[in-house]
Amino acid sequence: MQDVSTDQFVTKALNMVGLDSGKKLYVELLGIIEGGTLKASGINMAKTEGRCQLPGTKEEAWRASGNEPGWVLAAGGQMVSFKQSENRDSTSPHTLQARRKTGPFEGATEAGKLSVRLENTLCRDTMADAVFNWTATVTANGQTYKGCAWER
Repeated sequence: MQDVSTDQFVTKALNMVGLDSGKKLYVELLGIIEGGTLKASGINMAKTEGRCQLPGTKEEAWRASGNEPGWVLAAGGQMVSFKQSENRDSTSPHTLQARRKTGPFEGATEAGKLSVRLENTLCRDTMADAVFNWTATVTANGQTYKGCAWER
């Protein structure tokens, strides 16, 4: 692999989760193959001891999650599902209107209001020993949750 990213961004991100110390990593890179060499220009995600993920679907093209309190979001098409770990029954679909590909997305159901913003900035999840190329901010019913996101 050849890191062709600006300022060796890919290598720096991989070193954050242990490449330089020899840890086994699961990595999803963006790049092209040229002359038998992968020329990596970006990263979707990298984590220690990870496994291949199933490909995304039109209902789940994005996934985001955060810790303390734990939460998970799945987004695709015009639907978003948001679940908080302290309230296992809070998963609700939201029909969203997107102003741009990454948001902000805003929607509402009888269960409440939801706003999602995905930013193309490096995000480190130390609890999962992982790094992602997207930062997520979710506001659900007035409470803001921060975490990391990745394309599926």
